[in-house]
Amino acid sequence: MTPNQANVEKIDDKQFHQLGGQVLQSIELALESADEALDLDLDIERQGGNVINIRFRDRSVIVVNTQPPLHEIWVAAKSGGYHYRWSGTQTQPLWLDTKTGRELMSDLSEFASAQAGKPVKIKLHL
Repeated sequence: MTPNQANVEKIDDKQFHQLGGQVLQSIELALESADEALDLDLDIERQGGNVINIRFRDRSVIVVNTQPPLHEIWVAAKSGGYHYRWSGTQTQPLWLDTKTGRELMSDLSEFASAQAGKPVKIKLHL
């Protein structure tokens, strides 16, 4: 997925903090819901406000954190490290990986499903 650069809204630091906070909250809510529904035995821990550590039953971890100076969201999973940059609009938020062009929430769903051993769907809640 590649954004139409003409449609990407530039964001300032304040907007990044708001949008990044929405992403982290969406991840927490989706994983807590999946944990209850699927008995995944997840340990979801927020650190310092901008980092989420997700520990799975097999002791593997996914770390998601915002990088305010770069306006990026970074993800570390078993499959590797990824950097997602804002590529959307306020009404259609979109975070795309800087190398692959893949979308953040679909990648996170894939990573979490692989590490949980069950299908996990993570969506952005506005």
